[in-house]
Amino acid sequence: MTLELGVIADDITGACDVAAGVTAAGLSAEVRLGVPDPAKAPASACVIVALKSRTAPVKSAVSESVAAARVLRGWGARRIYQKYCSTFDSTDEGNIGPVADALVDELGAAVSVGTPATPAVARTMHRGHLFVGDRLLSESSLAHHPLTPMRDPDLVRVLGRQTPHRVGFVPIEQARAGADAVASGIRDLRGSDVRHVLLDAVEDRDLDAAAAAVAQAGDVLLGGAAGLAVALARQIGAGTPPVADAPPAGRALVLSGSGSERTRAQVAAFAGPRFDLEVDALAADFEAVVAEALEFVRSRDAVTLVSATAEPEDVVRAQERWGRERAAVLIEDALAKIAAAAVEELGVRRILVAGGETSGAVAAGLGVDVLRVRRVAAPGVAWTTAQDAVGRVLDVCFKSGNFGGPEFFTDAFEEDA
Repeated sequence: MTLELGVIADDITGACDVAAGVTAAGLSAEVRLGVPDPAKAPASACVIVALKSRTAPVKSAVSESVAAARVLRGWGARRIYQKYCSTFDSTDEGNIGPVADALVDELGAAVSVGTPATPAVARTMHRGHLFVGDRLLSESSLAHHPLTPMRDPDLVRVLGRQTPHRVGFVPIEQARAGADAVASGIRDLRGSDVRHVLLDAVEDRDLDAAAAAVAQAGDVLLGGAAGLAVALARQIGAGTPPVADAPPAGRALVLSGSGSERTRAQVAAFAGPRFDLEVDALAADFEAVVAEALEFVRSRDAVTLVSATAEPEDVVRAQERWGRERAAVLIEDALAKIAAAAVEELGVRRILVAGGETSGAVAAGLGVDVLRVRRVAAPGVAWTTAQDAVGRVLDVCFKSGNFGGPEFFTDAFEEDA
């Protein structure tokens, strides 16, 4: 099978977001966790490499992204795509800009072209400014993100602080005028020594125009959120989405580490049994709290939620007391250990995880390295089939904290949804 699209994602939930979207568009997809082994060739038309590079040191993010690109090119990928978050989560140091610069150099591309716009999840770009729903990025809850607070909605300006090269954008009028107009806009910017081109997009038709404009360009690094990747899948002419297999038999568990506004609503709406993890308790006696959580799961028959999701002010207090990094590591390590033990000891085979950093930690704890999309559960969210380190088949859903409806922690397990 031809590898039509090779994607380098900066976290696991972003990778699963792309996998869900291109699968719904009819393109077979799989997610590889970490830089893949070149000897393990894919059997899908789209491979998404899930790194943990969104908030990693710049040097590490660049090195792993370039290594992933080399593997994908070695597998014959026709297009390389830099996947970043639909809310452009980053700091003034990167990592979107430095990674884009490195990939442009690695591919011998003339320019990077992309957009975070993904209308299916209410992310749109107009006049170079990013909107979340009907609010500017800077007026959304992302302005208070604990790791990457996004307080500037002007993405030309944001990206310009991350790269020494010029940044420009193609306005919405050219997107509405069609693919030729978008291509002309990109050429004009390239002629003005712009190295990174961002694209306005408010509706899927704008992304389709962009995909038609860049699909055949051999000297362009593609990039953005899932929206443009899905438009490329439509452009490729993928066909009919695959029929979902049945999930493996076994118990189900929800693990929540995201502090996003949407995840807080999902935790609040969950009507089943819930165990709350607290940083102070984990810092005082980590093993005892993990054991208590496992016993709580063991004693319940229903889908159970183990949650470390907290209100922003509580997160800040924990970070001030224990340090941002230690507070995060305590939560991630606890949820990863609970997941592994639940599979090993309690017969859990279906696990839904909310939060990018949490998902990466849980995936590592389970020892999974390949995810194949089984079923799309919501825009940007998929159930995937994986094998753990000893070959047990698992049904796992790694979800961005911002995705899914308020009742998602319940609805996601309904196979006819």
